[in-house]
Amino acid sequence: MASIKADHSFGKASATIDLGFGRRAEEFSYNDGDPEDPIITKNGFFTLASVKQAYLSYAVSDKFKFTAGKWATHIGYELLDAYLNRNYSMDYMFSFGPFSHTGLKADISLGGKSALMLGVANPSDMVTVTTPPKFLIAQFSTASSDSKFKAYLNYQGGRFAIASTLNQVDLVLLATITDKFNIGYNGTVQSRKIVGNADSWWGSALYFNVDPTSTFGLTLRGEYFSDKKDVLGVFTDGTINGTNIFDVTLSPNFKVGNLTIIPELRLDAAKNAIFEKNDGTSTKSTFTGLLAATYHF
Repeated sequence: MASIKADHSFGKASATIDLGFGRRAEEFSYNDGDPEDPIITKNGFFTLASVKQAYLSYAVSDKFKFTAGKWATHIGYELLDAYLNRNYSMDYMFSFGPFSHTGLKADISLGGKSALMLGVANPSDMVTVTTPPKFLIAQFSTASSDSKFKAYLNYQGGRFAIASTLNQVDLVLLATITDKFNIGYNGTVQSRKIVGNADSWWGSALYFNVDPTSTFGLTLRGEYFSDKKDVLGVFTDGTINGTNIFDVTLSPNFKVGNLTIIPELRLDAAKNAIFEKNDGTSTKSTFTGLLAATYHF
């Protein structure tokens, strides 16, 4: 993915446009683009697939700000732009979204280190909708006086179709142990009720980040992801739908200025044989490696 982002402030108002090009950007905007896609019903607006964010903000005061448009989600530990993450591959919780919200939100300072965000938006990741349902989104954030401990409690929920609702609660915790070591935690649970049938999936992940020097860092991510009821409709071994997955990812970060090189190793292990091998057969586990590079300026 190649991205270009522009910000401009004028008095109490500001504007942001953030464009992305490439497969990663298209996957984040999976509802936008070719309406003939055989798997996903898209909206037919081809150019919207390149718009990661586009919003206007107005600060009523130093404690109250409105934002309208499309912006990156507040839910989860991981972020859309690869250079902002220490792991290059995404965990399952982030992979199944949400990625963005389109609507209106208010950021409210509660004093000290605490803040509240409340908003009304289209259903997850949808820029345009032809039906009236809207989601409520919210975040409460706080931190210790020295900012070495931070907490974010996130929410999204609402009706996304006739007799169908979605609710998701998400928690992110950040702890700075020393100037070279910090820990992150993300836990999320999403429940869906579709025409009277209610089920949920959930996940939990720990991120251990160590930076021995300014040019080298190491991140170990461990995640447990449970979709044993197959709420997402993607985990099947051909006979049994739904599974539990444990994945661990080791990502060294070699830094040269704004360039980061990431040789990554990842192990995924599931309760059922849901991973496809090169010969077309299925297996319960897979071990993968990749070499990634990110650059920002």
